[in-house]
Amino acid sequence: MSSTELPSVPPANILPRVAPVRVEEGERLRSVGLSGITLTVRSRPPARKGLPPALYVHGLGGSSQNWSALMALLQDVVDGEAIDLPGFGDSPPPDDGNYSVTAHARAVIRFLDASDRGPVHLLGNSLGGAVSTRVAALRPDLVRTLTLVSPALPELRVQRSAVPTGLLALPGVSALFTRLTREWTAEQRVRGVMALCYGDPGRVTPEGFRNAVEEMERRLRLPYFWDAMARSARGIVDAYTLGGQHGLWRQAERVLAPTLLIYGGRDQLVGYRMAQRAARAFRDSRLLTLPDAGHVAMMEYPETVATAFRELLADTGEAPPRGAGAGETATRRAGAGEAATRRADAGEGPVRQVDAEEASVSPMGERAGSDGAGADDGPSGVSMGG
Repeated sequence: MSSTELPSVPPANILPRVAPVRVEEGERLRSVGLSGITLTVRSRPPARKGLPPALYVHGLGGSSQNWSALMALLQDVVDGEAIDLPGFGDSPPPDDGNYSVTAHARAVIRFLDASDRGPVHLLGNSLGGAVSTRVAALRPDLVRTLTLVSPALPELRVQRSAVPTGLLALPGVSALFTRLTREWTAEQRVRGVMALCYGDPGRVTPEGFRNAVEEMERRLRLPYFWDAMARSARGIVDAYTLGGQHGLWRQAERVLAPTLLIYGGRDQLVGYRMAQRAARAFRDSRLLTLPDAGHVAMMEYPETVATAFRELLADTGEAPPRGAGAGETATRRAGAGEAATRRADAGEGPVRQVDAEEASVSPMGERAGSDGAGADDGPSGVSMGG
């Protein structure tokens, strides 16, 4: 069964009603109808008018909620929106049942063309990172900068912990898994996802865990939930096997936009060792490595990621550095490990490292001052997948 076959779920207009998705204070949701798809868009009003637009793209099994913390931290430098890809979050399945990486990229391009917001600062995590890479390669006119958090780019030696997710791509596996886990509670499922996606699941707040359980219960009521997961996983596997000009690594080499790459040392889905290869593939790249982070660094260490993004804007002339009048930028501490960053241009010296327990970390390895915002209270939400 290919990812382009018609879906075995009811049409979007007759799907059962489920509980509404969670909307954080200050956020807005709207629905955008495009050719063959309907997208739910989460936004947060910018601090002031005239800020450059940004678009956030989530990973496999995730949703626009995965970006809420980062969106809030960046609302003073970008006018941000996060989409629910077709079949995820609050977006219904695509009319044609196509969940390939190319189809998801096409959805992003259609949205940007229809909204006339491009070029945007494009940010993607995992599957969303692969999708964003393809968008940036195919439509450079739509992308100002590219930020990729643990992007799902092809690996020859996949980590063992990522194998079960890949197995979802095989026909019949999602149905088998559904039968075998029928008695699992939403709490058990969320704990499993947390263990897979977080470097330290214990950092998730009780409120964040409760919110994640509610969201899991909502998703399990959707008749297309596992279908969307399985077909999107199949789309990733298919993208991994593509060669030539359509291969993701080849497309990474074609990206013109300044790129920020973020990798977690405890990522169980995307290999930490891929960071250096990615830094070489993207022609104008900066690399941030967080040894204590897992697969969703923007949820685990949103302030560190926000600081790196601000430095990307300053480094590329897209926005002035945040001055003392606006308050010094502080980052969420990265735990007992170290955070290493560098610009990945040829000829530069080795990666500079800073002990994140002693100071904040900027994308160029400089110690940043603190206004007290860097205290680590732990993440308040949980990703539903990779």
